Amino acid sequence: MAALEKGITANGTGYGGKTWNILGQVYFPKAITDSTFAFETNSEPGQFVPVHVHPTQDEFILVQEGTLDLKLDGVWVQAKAGDLVRMPRGIPHGYFNKSDKPARALFWVSPMQKLEELFNQLHNLTDPAEVVRISAQHEVNFLPPEANE
Repeated sequence: MAALEKGITANGTGYGGKTWNILGQVYFPKAITDSTFAFETNSEPGQFVPVHVHPTQDEFILVQEGTLDLKLDGVWVQAKAGDLVRMPRGIPHGYFNKSDKPARALFWVSPMQKLEELFNQLHNLTDPAEVVRISAQHEVNFLPPEANE
């Protein structure tokens, strides 16, 4: 098990200097251990992550700036700066920046499982179908497109 290192991951940077570009969104890893995985996202207007399920992980989103619309277990909800979204394992969820302003959020998932490996493989991919295929191999299962309506 990887131990949590003490220290600070500065604003606008990723742990160890790492960043990921996943279908145009910039992700910054903030803390990585076997027990938890924290990362920051920066979503421009119109960007989103379609509805998906983590069958073996709980996930949280702390909205830091802007507003995110979420499809959470089939229901549309909205989270604003300062709000914490709780997504238990097995609950379908997706997030969407439907506003006209950028949104920034801190995500964390527990336990990490295969997410760091997944993000490493998704970095700079441009084919959504390939992203879905690789994600399924890493315990992230996307629902059909109609789940996003």
